[in-house]
Amino acid sequence: MNKFEAGICATQDSVLELRVELVDSEPAIWRRFEGRGSLALSQVHQVLQAAFGWKDAHLHRFVTCDPFAPLLPVDGEFLEVPQWLPRQWCEEPGDRPEEDCSLDQLLALGSGGAFYEYDFGDSWLHRLELVSRRPEEKDSLPTRLIDGVRRGPLEDSGGFPGYEEIMAALADHLH
Repeated sequence: MNKFEAGICATQDSVLELRVELVDSEPAIWRRFEGRGSLALSQVHQVLQAAFGWKDAHLHRFVTCDPFAPLLPVDGEFLEVPQWLPRQWCEEPGDRPEEDCSLDQLLALGSGGAFYEYDFGDSWLHRLELVSRRPEEKDSLPTRLIDGVRRGPLEDSGGFPGYEEIMAALADHLH
């Protein structure tokens, strides 16, 4: 059984508490939410869009490791890092449909963590970390936002450098 198949065996009746932080945000921009482990990644994408105030106007993907970290060879070869995208965008051998993978499966493959990248131009990279897991209760909601700090950056603001310029301009009453 490979690692992906092992993730498929993960329990589907759990409620997961996640902390999702925008990588390299200073001060930190993060959200904490609960969601069913059985949520498809396409549904998690919608939850993250709402939680960070995004408008779903750009491409996105889920990966199990930091996509910007240097790759290290294994037995002299660089391994293909799988990524989960909407089915219609899957073109490469390592692409997998996000509709076919649950949150629980992704986190099992990433040893309790994973990454979500939104807007490949601005590269808003979010780190998803599993905080806790509990059995699903009869009337539990599919997702629930628990906490968070700072608003998400504006769409098309040019990554963190552009967003910081916008925030500085907004803070300057003479601008």
